[in-house]
Amino acid sequence: MKLTAFSFTIIALLYFISPAAAQEKWDLKKSVEYAWSHNVTVRQASIQADIDSLTLRMNRLAQYPFASANTGLGMRFGRSIDPSTNQFTTTQFLSQQYNFQASITIFNWNNLKNNILAARFGAEASRMDVEKSKNDLALNVASQYLQALLAQEQIHVAEVQVNQTQGQLLDTRKRVDAGSLPELNAVQLEAQLATDSSSLITAKSNAELSVLSLKALLYLDAASPFELDAPPVDNIPVDPIAELQPDFVFNMAMKFQPAQKSNELRIKALEAGLKASKSLMYPTLSGFGALGSNFSNSLKEIKSAQFVGYSNAVPGGPVSVDTAGGLTRYYPVVNPNVNLTSGGKSFGRIWNGYGSQLNNNFGQNLGVQLNIPIFNGGSARINYEKQKLNLLNAKVSREAIDQTLKQNIYQAYVSAVSALNKYNANQSTVNATGKAFDFATKRYNVGLLSTLELITAQTNFTKAKLDLITSHYDYVFKMKVLEFYKGQGIRLQ
Repeated sequence: MKLTAFSFTIIALLYFISPAAAQEKWDLKKSVEYAWSHNVTVRQASIQADIDSLTLRMNRLAQYPFASANTGLGMRFGRSIDPSTNQFTTTQFLSQQYNFQASITIFNWNNLKNNILAARFGAEASRMDVEKSKNDLALNVASQYLQALLAQEQIHVAEVQVNQTQGQLLDTRKRVDAGSLPELNAVQLEAQLATDSSSLITAKSNAELSVLSLKALLYLDAASPFELDAPPVDNIPVDPIAELQPDFVFNMAMKFQPAQKSNELRIKALEAGLKASKSLMYPTLSGFGALGSNFSNSLKEIKSAQFVGYSNAVPGGPVSVDTAGGLTRYYPVVNPNVNLTSGGKSFGRIWNGYGSQLNNNFGQNLGVQLNIPIFNGGSARINYEKQKLNLLNAKVSREAIDQTLKQNIYQAYVSAVSALNKYNANQSTVNATGKAFDFATKRYNVGLLSTLELITAQTNFTKAKLDLITSHYDYVFKMKVLEFYKGQGIRLQ
């Protein structure tokens, strides 16, 4: 039972550890998606798009009324106006105010509407900028990814070259030992083997550097495990060149490329902004309203007064005033629970009559306001002229960008056609040099060809294979560039 439990534990550990220890494979789709989520340029473009979305939200909310409320509590000294009586006084008193204000724009020549349109087009353009950044990054990742695949293919060719030379050296060494060939043949093959081994080391180094460059582009740690996972170059789908004519690709690019969409949206945003800036030169009609009330304790010191009904009245205490019959009478307000002697200002005495004062002093106002710009240093007019120039500049930039796109597409098409022709030519070269190497090997085996001539034939064949692989990947990438301009994205499967 102990052995069975131990065996089960080992099997379970191997089951869970083996997948984690396995080398992680990366196809092009995974590489591009990882780059999108970690690339600084894409992240910055996304943040800017979020900022522009908030600007749109703010402009939309500007259509609604503005409202605010405030209150203030304080002690006043010296000569001031008592808010409860609206008269000057020199008595120290405590006061509090409550205010509520609201305003709304009634008509401003569609300034708010055009600001919303400008912000909306700007936000959409920012989203297109994010897509443009992603597309540019995907194209760069695909280019570096294909370079890494090419480097691996070059390793395979170099390994085949080394194996062939080793086999020839082994066969030649046997013949030299048997006395049928001179020692020079073996020495020449040994030198060739050293050269081929050096080429293999260089190919492996180039492959490692290509992977490191790809990792850097992905913002992936250089020490992270990384293994390419892509189909053979022969299995990568490529559209026929006849379907990628430059004029057709350009028309498709104008419809689907994010950069072109962004330019159009930016121009629409500037057009709306131009209308908004023009509206600032005309009057604005707005409405307003307010509510308010106040309180003050206004403790007046009365040095001589006619107090009625109380013999224990304290001068300087709280009083009520009666002016009936032409005679002013002061009635002291006496609370048996409050000490009314000097220095006995309790909390209840300070806030006496609070609710009634707020009710009596409650006021409202409502109205409309017409704001007519007469002279503001020319800022409105100059800003309007600047907006017109910005719009004109955007249109000129759009023409230049579209012309550059068209030129790039035609250049990509010419490069793709050239790469296809070069690839076909290299295929013929590989076939010819392969036959020559095969004949040279047979003649060498029967002693009719020198070792140097065999090495030359082998070198020519190897170079032709390397050129074929390079031209094949170059052709595939340039076709992918045309597909990218066409709006199909980047795909290897």
